[in-house]
Amino acid sequence: MSLLPSQRHIFDIPDNIAYFNCAYNSPQLNESKQRLLAGVQSKSHPWERTAKNFFDDAETIRSLSAQIFGGDVDGYAVVPAASYGISTAARAVEPHLHAGDRILVIAEEFPSVVLPWRRTAQETGAVLFTVPAPADGNWTQAILDHIDASAKVVAVSSCHWTNGAYIDLRRIGEACRATGSILVVDATQTLGAMPFSMDEVQPDFLVAAGYKWLLCPYGFSLLYVAGCWRDARPLEESWLARDNAEDFTALVKYSGTYMPGARRFDVGEKCTATILPGAVAALEQIKAWGVQNIAASLADINARIARQLAQLGCRLPDDAQRCPHMFGAQLPPSYSGNLVAELKARHIYISQRGNALRFAPHLHVNEQDVERLLASLGELIA
Repeated sequence: MSLLPSQRHIFDIPDNIAYFNCAYNSPQLNESKQRLLAGVQSKSHPWERTAKNFFDDAETIRSLSAQIFGGDVDGYAVVPAASYGISTAARAVEPHLHAGDRILVIAEEFPSVVLPWRRTAQETGAVLFTVPAPADGNWTQAILDHIDASAKVVAVSSCHWTNGAYIDLRRIGEACRATGSILVVDATQTLGAMPFSMDEVQPDFLVAAGYKWLLCPYGFSLLYVAGCWRDARPLEESWLARDNAEDFTALVKYSGTYMPGARRFDVGEKCTATILPGAVAALEQIKAWGVQNIAASLADINARIARQLAQLGCRLPDDAQRCPHMFGAQLPPSYSGNLVAELKARHIYISQRGNALRFAPHLHVNEQDVERLLASLGELIA
């Protein structure tokens, strides 16, 4: 593990912009942009597109994902959004639920996690149970306290999206296996920026939107499906997910056999030339950097910001309850302004979610950015 220097030179970010808001939307790599522009251009020459182009990028993404995050290549599906992945999981799980079964979600969870399970609860008579926010900030223990045999589904994020509060998925995975609970994870706010092992956590389903910490284009997300669920019914019946789909001369034979693994869960038109090439470039770069190195580098930046905020009287989660790459802070009662807007006026970008100011840098951040943020915080909050 090593600290990486600023990688600003491979992003397109003006010198006067200090962007600490990757939990909202990450900046795009220059290499991704070039590949996406080539994808736009390719539509002008459709005679150059072959059958292989309908499949190859998706297979590259499966391979890269398995190398970076673990699991097997066949377990990954290409989907357009986290909500699509969670809805896929909900459809697969629904036949296994009965009236009175509990579906666990956490308080103030992102809507993409809650809404599909709300519908599933309505359809099956299951009970959607919300784990309340813990007073001590320990979300892991709060979730564990509610996992028992009645909790048929545990649908949680890999950290709390509003403030980066840490959730120990390994421990939650162990608890779910002990009770036979189905573990569904939204890893949107950690995958690519915090060390993760599919083999340690062993989720039944895991999804991550790509446009945040995976540095991928909007409209791309990853779904991982455990082996025991790969025979489930997908959300859509895409011909591209069928056996022998590469043979365009035989499509009217209407294959009843799916491609192996989780490919049946791929979205239709999965190899979109204006999305997937950029995702491939982003995953290649994340692999080259190394997720452990990314996490350590972002933790180093965030530690400096957190120290300044603590000195200014802000309330922060304990270090043990905080993710390395993003964190939330509550302003002191004496401050009555709009810090997000005041920083934006200085071309410094953070966000507010719930009652927490959220700081979420990536490797484009340089020393000048950090110094500008620290100086501005001191001037505006003090």
